[in-house]
Amino acid sequence: MFAGKYNMNKVWFLVLVILYGGFSSKGSSNVSTRPSSVNIGAILSFNSTIGRVAKVAIQAAVDDINSDAMILNGTKLNISILDTKLSTGFLGIMASLRLMENDTVAIIGPQFSVMAHVISHIANEIQVPLLSFAATDPTLTSLQFPYFVRTTHSDLYQMTAVAEIVDHFQWRDVIAIYVDDDHGRNGVAALGDKLTEKRCKISYKVPFRPNNITREEINSELVKVALIESRVIILHIYSTFGLELLHVAQSLGMMTSGYVWIATDWLSTVLDSDPSLSTSPAMNDIQGVITLRIHTPDSNIKKTFISRWKKLTQKEDPNHDPFGLNIFGLYAYDTVWVLAHALDAILKDGGNLSFSNDSSSNMLKGDTLLLDAMGVFVNGSMLLKKILEVNTTGLTGQMLFDSNGNLMHPAYEIINVIGTGIRRIGYWSETSGLHTGEAPNHSNSSEGLYGVIWPGQTTQTPRGWTFGTNGRQLRIGVPLEVNFREFVSRIEGTDMFGGYCIDVFTAALNLLPYPVPFKFIPYGNGKINPSSLELLHLMTNGAFDAVVGDITITTNRAKIVDFTQPYVESGLVVVAPIKKLKSSAWAFLTPFAPIMWFVTGMFFLVVGAVVWILERRINDDFRGPARRQLVTIIWFSFSTLYFAQREKTVSTLGRFVLIIWLFVVLILNSSYTASLTSILTVEQLSSPVKGIESLVTSNERIGFQRDAFSENYLTDELNIHKSRLVPLTSISEYEKALKDGPASGGVAAIIDERPYMELFLSTRCEFSIIGREFTKNGWGFAFPKDSPLAIDMSTAILKLSENGDLQRIHDKWLTRRACSSQGAKESIDRLELKSFWGLFLLSGAACFIALLCYVTRMAYRFSRHSNTNLEGSSNSTRLRSFISYVNEKEGEDKI
Repeated sequence: MFAGKYNMNKVWFLVLVILYGGFSSKGSSNVSTRPSSVNIGAILSFNSTIGRVAKVAIQAAVDDINSDAMILNGTKLNISILDTKLSTGFLGIMASLRLMENDTVAIIGPQFSVMAHVISHIANEIQVPLLSFAATDPTLTSLQFPYFVRTTHSDLYQMTAVAEIVDHFQWRDVIAIYVDDDHGRNGVAALGDKLTEKRCKISYKVPFRPNNITREEINSELVKVALIESRVIILHIYSTFGLELLHVAQSLGMMTSGYVWIATDWLSTVLDSDPSLSTSPAMNDIQGVITLRIHTPDSNIKKTFISRWKKLTQKEDPNHDPFGLNIFGLYAYDTVWVLAHALDAILKDGGNLSFSNDSSSNMLKGDTLLLDAMGVFVNGSMLLKKILEVNTTGLTGQMLFDSNGNLMHPAYEIINVIGTGIRRIGYWSETSGLHTGEAPNHSNSSEGLYGVIWPGQTTQTPRGWTFGTNGRQLRIGVPLEVNFREFVSRIEGTDMFGGYCIDVFTAALNLLPYPVPFKFIPYGNGKINPSSLELLHLMTNGAFDAVVGDITITTNRAKIVDFTQPYVESGLVVVAPIKKLKSSAWAFLTPFAPIMWFVTGMFFLVVGAVVWILERRINDDFRGPARRQLVTIIWFSFSTLYFAQREKTVSTLGRFVLIIWLFVVLILNSSYTASLTSILTVEQLSSPVKGIESLVTSNERIGFQRDAFSENYLTDELNIHKSRLVPLTSISEYEKALKDGPASGGVAAIIDERPYMELFLSTRCEFSIIGREFTKNGWGFAFPKDSPLAIDMSTAILKLSENGDLQRIHDKWLTRRACSSQGAKESIDRLELKSFWGLFLLSGAACFIALLCYVTRMAYRFSRHSNTNLEGSSNSTRLRSFISYVNEKEGEDKI
């Protein structure tokens, strides 16, 4: 009658004690310092999987202790084992009170967490330690129940292992099926906390009533589960109906490929306890299921006990087939030994085991309830202290408690049900997490798990989710773009969409290993570009299942939705008008600074003079009249610029100086050529805007795309006042605002994302991007938080990038031939006459001056030569004579 009502206060328990008062008939007694026997009790459910095994194990432990002269020094243990049937409430309380009537110093059990909650309150009042080997509810702690001692591991560790399995296979949503009592609720609550730490969650919970669960109820709930997208199911229930639930799941087609079933340790307990299960039809219902089992190390005492087990079970009930030994049977056996060691420690220290003198039958005196009259165990706190100090090795390994009263070194085996048996695929331990090896802390262990055979006899890891079978299409929100329709555009007269973003989305969907029905839902009025943030908020409110378009990934947006892997690299850039700088006629002088020209010229003369000094005495090329030697020095010096000197150097010193100088000339010549080439061939552009830094510090107006994230970035991050920002809604507004400039009501520059600006500039050569991107963003497809489709789509986008399809889609929509074409580049690289007229002027002037000097000298010599011969001749005769004179070979150069 009290099943499911377990969070009771102290008054509730006092009422139950009153009800029991009529059953009590024996008063408290005193136990001598060295008693001949000690009474202990056990509360079990004999017709349960755990209780049937625990009963045999506990009796075997008592017999072994009583026959061991090394412990308790002759004091015998008297064990009273009471059956609570399958009740978790009133009968368990009655059993515990009945045990108290017999001066019981400790109670082993109960096996149900629900009953443990109830009886722990009573144990606190009468100070009798309660040692449970099967109550695994994580909320049963020594802080609330100081006399409750758990001699097995809490479900907190088991749920940690389950969460790590889920995270290991990269699942994000799970379904939890559990019994709606303290054991089930608190275990699933712990699982939810551990999944949250792994950024996973329980997306759906299926609670069942603790008692009288029918097949119809199971079928009804599993039909609902089959319609949910998640395919990872955690089964945390009792063994009494666990196999029935899996059988119903099999009949509904939920044990096929794509499903994941993870059962907590109840399933491994059933498999260990019932050897005949491996050959029964029920084995077909659990193929591919993963379950956990508390790890107990192999040891000689464990092997010996296992070999005795068949005889022990036959002794218990000769008329029935022997049943198997499960983990909780091992812990029940060790629990009795822990209690025996604690009692032995008290007796060896001269301690006393006694109860109060008040009779439990006198709990009611008049109208007043006296709880202390129940027979309080005087030495209960001492016994509790000794229990927690026990450090012994039993069938389950080392029995040692930490400061919080928890059994230390929790570890679980991860088991996969295959064929007619089970296969261990790994371990979980508190210190090492999931790993493989021969033992939880084996030195050769490695992270992860061995391969799993999943439901449907497949080795391929399930995705863990799928679309529901209700036939609903995925609703994809798409912005109705007005500008830059190359990214997203609606095909006229249809409900279909095209563009770069749409093509990438559909190509990624085609790579998914499962079909995804969807339909595009347009958003916007078709007059201005809709706000991306509004689209995302509509999705979070359930209007859309995803958003596809030119959606920029930002930190604030990522807080409310999940984005896929970026399929376009983006970032804010500055676009401003530019002008090409004209080359100067004297550009050839630019590579060297004036001082460089002067020093270079002086060194030409100095080297020529040094070589002349070193060569003049032994080299005829450097001898002769003074005027000729001066000309030779100048000619020799500057002819080394072209490595065209005619004079040969004879002396060793002269050659040494010349070699060094020719190397210097080579370096100067190469550097000059490279610098001049860069100056004349690289396009020199000029813009009044020098970059984002100069734009921020100025007072010029700045344009931006309306309803884009750039506005918040400019105001919040760059601290630009809103009065300087001009929202623009169309490409034509972009162009007009830049051409007008700030002086005519336009803008000095526009700040927008690179993909937009590259399309804008592809046909507008008078504008250009100034500087580099000053943010790093990207575009992605948006999905609701924790959507598994976002992960699969990210993988598909990476595949598109790797196989080249992403670049082909980019070239289809975004590649343009205009300012960036090859012809435009050739026109920039081609040199024009205006860049060299200064050089031609110098050369022409030199030619003219040289010819003028030459003609003047020839005229002077001809006049001296022909003064007497041509007197009275005509002008034409004199001209012909002059030409003939010039044409004659001169005997000696007299210059």
